[in-house]
Amino acid sequence: MGVAVAAFQALKSGINAGKDLHNMTQEIGKLWDSIDGINQAHNKKKNSGFKSVNEEALDTFVAKQKAQDMENQLREMIILTRGISAWQELVRIRANIRKQRIEEAKRKRDRARKIFEITLLVVTMVVGLGILGAFTYYLVELNRAKV
Repeated sequence: MGVAVAAFQALKSGINAGKDLHNMTQEIGKLWDSIDGINQAHNKKKNSGFKSVNEEALDTFVAKQKAQDMENQLREMIILTRGISAWQELVRIRANIRKQRIEEAKRKRDRARKIFEITLLVVTMVVGLGILGAFTYYLVELNRAKV
């Protein structure tokens, strides 16, 4: 939560000082990354031996609400400085980038799985051929010993 608050304060200070939103992309990115992290933490099951279920639920709920408030204020700042269409475009771009990253992560997982499967197949074939070769060698030697 601390990173989100710091990024939000930097963003607010910059806007109050007359900075253009284009110059504040790093602060906006940090804020959204923090908000996403807070939302993920809220949705993730946690088991803490130090807090009661109620304390933990309240902590994540409060953090999520603060994150929502900051995002709403960010939306208002962008709408006031750039208009509603800029906010809608920003949200659309953010969703597209998130979708691309999820698809890329899935492609990487699929590729790693395929590489693992191919490697396992090759190792199995090599071991199988080794066993077959050893068995063949044993049979040939057994025939020579009989002759």
